[in-house]
Amino acid sequence: MAVPGSLWRQPANRGLVSHCTHHHIVVFLLTFFSYSLLHASRKTFSNVKVSISNQWTPSCLNSTAPELQPYELWNSSHLFPSAEEATLFLGTLDTIFLFSYAVGLFVSGIVGDRLNLRWVLSFGMCSSALVVFSFGTLTEWLHFYNKWFYCCLWVVNGLLQSTGWPCVVAVMGNWFGKAGRGFVFGLWSACASVGNILGAFLASCVLKYGYEYAFLVTASVQFAGGVVVFFGLLTSPKEVGLPELGADEDEVSVEEDANRPLMGNDDVDDDDQNYSIQAADNDNQPKAIGFFQACCLPGVVLYSLAYACLKLVNYSFFFWLPFYLSNNFGWKEAEADQLSIWYDVGGIIGGTIQGLISDVLQKRAPVLAVSLLCAVGSLFGYSRSPNSKPINAVIMAITGFFIGGPSNMISSAISADLGRQDLVKGSSEALATVTGIVDGTGSIGAAVGQYLVSLIQENLGWMWVFYFFILM
Repeated sequence: MAVPGSLWRQPANRGLVSHCTHHHIVVFLLTFFSYSLLHASRKTFSNVKVSISNQWTPSCLNSTAPELQPYELWNSSHLFPSAEEATLFLGTLDTIFLFSYAVGLFVSGIVGDRLNLRWVLSFGMCSSALVVFSFGTLTEWLHFYNKWFYCCLWVVNGLLQSTGWPCVVAVMGNWFGKAGRGFVFGLWSACASVGNILGAFLASCVLKYGYEYAFLVTASVQFAGGVVVFFGLLTSPKEVGLPELGADEDEVSVEEDANRPLMGNDDVDDDDQNYSIQAADNDNQPKAIGFFQACCLPGVVLYSLAYACLKLVNYSFFFWLPFYLSNNFGWKEAEADQLSIWYDVGGIIGGTIQGLISDVLQKRAPVLAVSLLCAVGSLFGYSRSPNSKPINAVIMAITGFFIGGPSNMISSAISADLGRQDLVKGSSEALATVTGIVDGTGSIGAAVGQYLVSLIQENLGWMWVFYFFILM
């Protein structure tokens, strides 16, 4: 269906409104909830660590697990001799997942620029759901416990889950242009935090029946989401006859962006051939950019390294916050799961507000720098939080605002900016590849961080873990 030329000939500062159709809304929601479901399954693992540790340890050596049944099974055939070793193995699984996830991101970005994004995303969601089901539910139902089997499943899960972020960012980059990108992507990148909240909520609701049901619920919902994505997601405006994002949207300078019209219908034929991230039908379809070419693009390496430090802190909160609350304050696991939601609430608000501010200022780096400086103070304050749930929740939300906000901006809006800069315009596809590089480098930092967190906590205590976060 053709769109009237007047609809597309609007000033750039009104681009967010003029470009919005029901297709844009559907794409926004589908990509949002697809990645939310992927994150929900990851959050489930972090939320049930205490239960898994108890279940993998014989009750005679674990004072926190006196009700394990059947008694004969957990005192004659157990996985670990102590809760400490079980906890260490859980931290090892986090590291294994993040390393495989990081490797997968580099590959998935390249694959996403060469295959249909909808197929790649749907395959990753459905197959990952099956792996999560096998890891947490099937092994418990069959009473099959093997460390190497768990490690192999989590390596595969990391590789499969890595298909999500490069694909959803690339699809969003196809549909939403430069005008208002900071706000749109800031709001949309809350999908990870919403997934964390959803995962924590689902896990806390069914945890009393056994940790295996937490994995069962999230895996089932994620598989259903993958099916919906396969049949409902549109990866490019061209699939429904809408014009692609115009090249002149990014060619003009910052000053011109506020006054120059966006692409009209008379520009579509020329611009569509020269500037399309995904799905062109003509002979001049852009070729996907190479991995090393993408690394050489301005800003890619620097933002990747910065994101490695930032994601280390963000994912440490993601993986260890419920465990820290339960271990440090003695709160019940279900209560710690629910309280940890406030970190993600802060991240949602932070990403949206900071993205909007970066749009107004037309600069993103200063916003990130100020937020991270404030994060140092919030981390220092949170490390000294008293044993009070309301006070802890407030400081936690503030910390999430200043850490989760910049993390969301780099992984979404800034990745889209880097993947659509002038050097790749008109000749190549780069957005999924660049997104994979940025997020993959960040995941390597996060993977190293999980090992360091467990090491520092075991030898020096939680206070030194927060000093480490401040340094990062």
